[in-house]
Amino acid sequence: MKKTFKIAKKLPVSLLLSVMLVLPAFFVPVSAQEAPSISARCAAVIHLDTGEVLFEKNGSEKRAMASTTKIMTALLTLEEAAIENRQVKITREMVMVEGSSMGLREGDVLTLRDLAVGMLTVSGNDAANSAAIAVAGSREAFVETMNQRAQALGMTDTHFDTPSGLDGDTHYSTALDMAKLGAAAMSNPEFAAIAGSKSMKVNFLSPEKTVAYQNHNKLLSLYEGCTGVKTGFTKKAGRCLVSSAEKDGVRLVAVTLDAPDDWNDHAALLDYGFSKMTSLTFDESGYSCLLPVAGAGEITVCGSSEPVTAALPVSQEGAVQRKVLLPRFLYAPVKKGEQVGRVQYCLGEKIVAEIPLFAAETAVLPQRKPCWWQSVLAFFGLTG
Repeated sequence: MKKTFKIAKKLPVSLLLSVMLVLPAFFVPVSAQEAPSISARCAAVIHLDTGEVLFEKNGSEKRAMASTTKIMTALLTLEEAAIENRQVKITREMVMVEGSSMGLREGDVLTLRDLAVGMLTVSGNDAANSAAIAVAGSREAFVETMNQRAQALGMTDTHFDTPSGLDGDTHYSTALDMAKLGAAAMSNPEFAAIAGSKSMKVNFLSPEKTVAYQNHNKLLSLYEGCTGVKTGFTKKAGRCLVSSAEKDGVRLVAVTLDAPDDWNDHAALLDYGFSKMTSLTFDESGYSCLLPVAGAGEITVCGSSEPVTAALPVSQEGAVQRKVLLPRFLYAPVKKGEQVGRVQYCLGEKIVAEIPLFAAETAVLPQRKPCWWQSVLAFFGLTG
């Protein structure tokens, strides 16, 4: 749900140093849905931008995660491609892998980015294998990089054995860890563009051809607002799915591991997550006050005309505090349009939104008239 908070008030200068106002309870409360009943053994929903956990079911249980593994593989591949989207010549070693495929053959040439397309649309194990070897020199070296990134993302209950997601003795993650990975990946614009596409074309450089790939993620069509990300399945892992969706500025990531009814599970999880979040738009365009300028009178200070939107839990919207931060006075010169302060909206110590305050006019020190002695010196041409 999207809500707007506007404020337009003049404040006395004595209060301008730091003003804190607890926002009144002007919002109509939203009753959150009941926790969803789902088929998944493990599940989680988080707010993409903050990582706040909105729901979990066995969220820390270690499970095989099948081809949702390729979220990590594709992310690392695209980060490498952003530095140099080099061409990859497919070798026999690269395509010696079982399972789902984008149809690569020994001798094919395509770019790193297009290998990521093959991973995120048709879940190509051959694409994951090829990218791993092309980027790191071997599958083993690439997997080491995957595990290093997992630790950096705070995925403390995750270990990768393969770049494709084929089962391994120590290949596991958790719903909460995969949600962290999904959030990190969807924060990469190139990754998000591919994962959110229902179909994509890959231009093979040799032999020259164009192949269209349909995204296996049916949730892109089944759930309004779905923006990604990746499916997965092995007999050991069961049906796995990481999804993302956005509504009214609120972005969520949902995960299910071993879910017989994953499409419906995710619809229920995302609906529940959105019921727990709200989108607030903070508007200071009507803000105005007078601020002294030392030796130059006073100027009008106004708020930015651009509102700022932030998402936060419904349960916390009444706890948002507004702080106006301005000095008691300014020193000239002050230019029109110069930022002189800011308005912060906070939850405790956390700043959820910030809007700049600008000088609405210019202030300069007036020219001082020369004293009588300076006038005498000037008359006789004795000034420097």
